[in-house]
Amino acid sequence: MFRLLSLLVAACLLAACGQPAPWRQESYVFGTRVDLAIAGVPEERARAAANRVLQDFDYLHRTYHAWQPSELSALNEAISAGRSKDVSPEFAAFIREAQAVAAAGDHLFDPGVGRLIALWGFHTDDIQPRLPEPGSVAALVAQHPSIADLRLDGNRVQSRNRSVAIDFGGYLKGVALDRAAASLRQDGIANALINIGGNVMALGSRDGAGTPWRIGIQHPRPQSVGGAPLATLDLRDGEAIGTSGDYHRFFEIGGRRYPHLLDPRSGFPAEGTQAVTVLVAPGSAVGMKSDALSKPIFIAGRDWRIMAQKLGVSAVLKVGADGTVQATPEMHARIKIEVPDLKPEVVQ
Repeated sequence: MFRLLSLLVAACLLAACGQPAPWRQESYVFGTRVDLAIAGVPEERARAAANRVLQDFDYLHRTYHAWQPSELSALNEAISAGRSKDVSPEFAAFIREAQAVAAAGDHLFDPGVGRLIALWGFHTDDIQPRLPEPGSVAALVAQHPSIADLRLDGNRVQSRNRSVAIDFGGYLKGVALDRAAASLRQDGIANALINIGGNVMALGSRDGAGTPWRIGIQHPRPQSVGGAPLATLDLRDGEAIGTSGDYHRFFEIGGRRYPHLLDPRSGFPAEGTQAVTVLVAPGSAVGMKSDALSKPIFIAGRDWRIMAQKLGVSAVLKVGADGTVQATPEMHARIKIEVPDLKPEVVQ
């Protein structure tokens, strides 16, 4: 999704006739591409602000890496050994927030299932087409690992369940969006677009004069539509958008796709959905919500609308396993469908 968004953003920047193109910088963090576009300030100032953002991204990536030595992996080792462990105040706050988010979505998205992610081979950048032993999956599911099993006494963490392993994938990129927005605002940057692998937040406008940032929503099967995006929309100041798709991290065996979005109830990849995109209004933790809340809606499958309502997410675009497209009225009003003759079903 990153490449498509980059191309669409570039096209939008060029379309701002008479206005200097925003300064842009790309990087690679969190196992994905990051793109920062900053408008309305000199390049030197934009570069300095962007460097501070990227340094923080690198810090988050290293500190909370799930399978390389980190503060997070050290906690997972302690949990496995049945020991409690002191963590930083920041880490403790992340755990508490992730617990609340997981509970709100009935734990369909649960950062405590890191062992399940590892069983499927999604704990590495080099994903191999290999199915886990069904017995191993069933045994782990029977232990019901969940981030809810963690107990915090101040900054000291212990778990009543040794099978818990934290993996902040699907949560931390959203946290990084919020921190990036705060950092840029502190540096006096009012107009910017932050893109972390398709999780995008907008500040201000692309020209400083109210012209919104335009982004694209990738079609989950781009080859079927000649590479065209599914839709575009104008992202307003303080809004964030996030997509969960079965095309980000997956492998195929025998013509069947196995994505990284696992259903903790079965221990297997979620079925029934190709992609879910959520648009989150400005407010507290908008970046985190855009990242984390798309996951339980995706995993909910046919019950996606019920889950979206439970989570308070009103703007949702969903592509089913059969390629059918549905949208809530709030999302339908904001998007422009770019696939000829495609008419999404509007679902209340």
